[in-house]
Amino acid sequence: MPDYRTVAVAAAQQAGKIIIDACGAEFVVDYKQGALTNMVTEVDRRSEQAIVEIVLATFPDHQILAEEGSEGPNQHSPYRWIVDPLDGTTNFTHGFPAFCVSIGLEVEGHLVLGVVYDPLRQELFEAEIGKGASLNGQRIHVSQVPALNTALLVTGFAYDQESRQRNLEYFSRFVLASQGLRRTGSAALDLAYVAAGRVDGFWELMLAPWDVAAGSLIVTEAGGRVTGFAGNAFSLDSAETLASNGLIHDEMVTLLTGH
Repeated sequence: MPDYRTVAVAAAQQAGKIIIDACGAEFVVDYKQGALTNMVTEVDRRSEQAIVEIVLATFPDHQILAEEGSEGPNQHSPYRWIVDPLDGTTNFTHGFPAFCVSIGLEVEGHLVLGVVYDPLRQELFEAEIGKGASLNGQRIHVSQVPALNTALLVTGFAYDQESRQRNLEYFSRFVLASQGLRRTGSAALDLAYVAAGRVDGFWELMLAPWDVAAGSLIVTEAGGRVTGFAGNAFSLDSAETLASNGLIHDEMVTLLTGH
């Protein structure tokens, strides 16, 4: 198999450099669909451009699905790179230190590679199908926390008000049932943290493929479980994402579904 990993890591690290160089500098902020909660900056766009250029320099015929709209020359290719050039843009614009680069690769509809890079901490989470998951080259595994009442959870809130209201209901259930609950503002980092055992479970509504492509593979390769809220098979196009160490998964499904 071609060395997709080397290309993905190089692209993520170059994007990370662009992001770090922009920290503390002035940059233009726009709002998607006029929503003040859905931001995009010129840094997102520069980061995405760098990733796309590096990928296409080696794989010029591959398909690309990227948050800010970049595409490869062949949108019918069985190879699809799924890119979030800056996950946690709101955090980035406020100087809150929780954002990352996320790059996944699908081959014929199956995820085979995932890279999540936190440029602030220089933490590189990665996984290849069937090869396990790692953080800076060291193997990682999900936690062994056995029950929800001793678990640390993490979630995020969608941009639309209806989904936010719905998740507030889930939030109230989990904050009472778990040991602790956090919100970082970066779904890709949340998934990487599940994989590394830093948190034990994660759920969120209305995520896009670029939010979850890399992280979902990293979780499963670290021994965790990723499904919909009802425990159903996970899809990148799903409106519901539930990830855990596996041991608390059924309890989380019960709280999300009410049965």
